[in-house]
Amino acid sequence: MKLYTVLFKGKERPAVEKDGALYEVIGFKDMNDLIEGFAPGSEDSLSLGAAISDYTLLSPIVHPRQDIMCLGINYSDHAEEAGKFSKEAFGGERPYTIYFAKRCSEAIGPGAVIPSYPGYVDSLDYEVELGVVLGKDAKNVKPEDALKYVLGYTVFNDISARNLQTRHKQWYVGKSLDGFTAMGPCIVTPDELGDIYALGIRCFVNGELRQNSITSRMIQTIEGAIAELSQGITLKAGTVIAMGTPSGVGMGMDPPTFLKPGDVVRCEIDGIGVLENTVE
Repeated sequence: MKLYTVLFKGKERPAVEKDGALYEVIGFKDMNDLIEGFAPGSEDSLSLGAAISDYTLLSPIVHPRQDIMCLGINYSDHAEEAGKFSKEAFGGERPYTIYFAKRCSEAIGPGAVIPSYPGYVDSLDYEVELGVVLGKDAKNVKPEDALKYVLGYTVFNDISARNLQTRHKQWYVGKSLDGFTAMGPCIVTPDELGDIYALGIRCFVNGELRQNSITSRMIQTIEGAIAELSQGITLKAGTVIAMGTPSGVGMGMDPPTFLKPGDVVRCEIDGIGVLENTVE
């Protein structure tokens, strides 16, 4: 099943894809409400309206209820390029997974613009990532049970201001400016994806392939991340976990090549879809 959020008749509405069309889901005010009231495997119980048209596709979760939970340096090739860009910020031994939070009051979806913040941000960067969406509250979860908590997966762009990220010696500010969380085009339930560790993951800038990897190359697994993060932290239903990015980001190029107004960033993951945004 593919779950979407659309702007339809002036309202933010959840929708599902069926036979190539989108249908409004009746009885839920938004995606957060649907996630709380939906049990995986009960797709047939959803009440659908008529097929809809003349809508705008939004981020599948427009207003996350908690900060996005992110993994840093979770592909070894990205660790190498990040260390070359700034050994102080990204170098050194990493015996444990790096986790950080990304503040997001409103996530942008397909077709939305990425703000460039001229005069404040001089190193705007992209990071295509697999986004994991939890379908129920998770606390003290065992790794072998972790995937039972997953509602589905989405394409995530962890947009970053590298000058702010490295200046503050932590990543919260440089990752959390308004418009720096992009998700979409939908949430795909696990039954439609098969092996979650066999998905191609790519990012293009102005049609040029910059990132090209596969989810099997992640260092920390989805199960491991959910288990670690849920130890002592309640991860509410609807929590998004961004699983880190492969090599090929702007700061890893020689010389570093950052986004500028007018650039088109296209992120895609096999089986999930395409998330494309233009820098404003």
